[in-house]
Amino acid sequence: MSQEEEVCSHMKAIKELKQAKEYVCEECIKIGSDWVHLRTCQTCGATLCCDQSPHKHMTQHYHHTSHPVVISSEPGESWMWCYPDKLFAEYS
Repeated sequence: MSQEEEVCSHMKAIKELKQAKEYVCEECIKIGSDWVHLRTCQTCGATLCCDQSPHKHMTQHYHHTSHPVVISSEPGESWMWCYPDKLFAEYS
């Protein structure tokens, strides 16, 4: 993250990024659904689909667990999102 960029306490607490183990939505696979983009939870490492996907599994995960920060699991993207603070930050 750049020094000028605003980050929250949830993002600051992340010491090592959890990356997707597989490039699939763990919940969509179970129900035979498709997804658009993937996100990985920085608390538990779950990889789930984004809000443009039909089932919005990552947002559901946040509402069920309160795990605050996700990163994009899309190749070439280096950003994170904090749900409670509604904050976006890029990292390198």
